Amino acid sequence: MSSIQLKRGASDKSLSPVDQQAKIDDVRKLIDPVVDKLPVLCSDASILRFLRARNWNTKKASKMLKETLKWRLQYKPEAIRWEDIAQEAETGKVYRANYCDKLGRPVLVMRPGLQNTNSPVGQIKYLVYCIENAIMNLVQDQEQMVWLVDFQGWAMTSISVKVTRETARILQDHYPERLGIGILYNPPKIFESFWTIVKPFLETKTYKKMKFVYSDDPKSLKVIEEIFDLDKLDVAFGGRNPAGFNLEVYARQMKDDDSKRTNFHGSGCSSPFYQSSSLSESQQHESTDLDRDSNASDEGRL
Repeated sequence: MSSIQLKRGASDKSLSPVDQQAKIDDVRKLIDPVVDKLPVLCSDASILRFLRARNWNTKKASKMLKETLKWRLQYKPEAIRWEDIAQEAETGKVYRANYCDKLGRPVLVMRPGLQNTNSPVGQIKYLVYCIENAIMNLVQDQEQMVWLVDFQGWAMTSISVKVTRETARILQDHYPERLGIGILYNPPKIFESFWTIVKPFLETKTYKKMKFVYSDDPKSLKVIEEIFDLDKLDVAFGGRNPAGFNLEVYARQMKDDDSKRTNFHGSGCSSPFYQSSSLSESQQHESTDLDRDSNASDEGRL
C-alpha cells in the first residue's frame, strides 16, 4: 500500500480501499515492465487517476496509461523550458497565479482574448508547459488544479477549434483527473455558439467540472466565494488582489522553477516528469513497444 490515502469519492461508492488497491495492482501488472523505469507515472496515486478516468476498467486504464507513457517519451513535456515558450507568455494569456484556492490547488489563469500568436503548435506547447509547472507546484496530498478563464476581450477569432480540440484531448488523455474545476468567467453571448462546437470534444466528467460564472449574477458568484479567498483572488474575478500579471516577475518565477526541475533530474531521481530532453536507445524501444501494445489492444477509448 502506498502513502496515498485510498478513499471513497462520489464516483467510488462501489469500491472499498482494498478493492481500489487491487485494481491498482492489476493495472501495474498489465503495464509491466515499464513500471520500474517510470515510477512516478506508475505510482499508486497516478494509476488511481487513470482508473477513475476509465470508471475502474483495468484494461482501459492500462491502455490509457501506456498511451500516456508513449506520448511523454515522444513529446517530452518535462523538457520544455521558459526560453522555448517565452513568446507565447508575453501577454499573460495563460499563467500560474501567485495564489491557490482554499484547498491549496494551484490556479491556471487563462485569458483567450489576449491570444498573441498564430501557431497551434506553440500554443499547445505553452499550455502543456503551464500544466507541468502547476503539477510540479502541487502541495502534498493535492493532485488537482483550477482553471480560471477570463473572457474579457474574447471573440470567436481569439482561439481556434483545432487548438481547443487538441487541448481537450491532451488534458483528458494524458492528465486525467488533474482538473478540479474550470470557471468560465463572464463568457459573452456569442460564446454559446463556440461552446456548442466544443462540447462534443469533452468527456462527461470534464464537462461537468466547467462552471459558468457571471459578475452580475450573485447566485453564480457563490462558486467563486466558495472556492477562493477573496483577499488573494485577482480583482478581474471579483477578488481583492490587484497584483495581476507581470511578465518580468513571472519570467523569473518560471526560470526558478525550471532550475528546480533540472536539479531534480540532475540528482538522479527517476521521474517521467523530469527526464532528459533526449531519448536513449532503450527509451526509443520502449516507445515502440508501447505503441505496439496499444495498437494490439481491442479496448477503445471512452
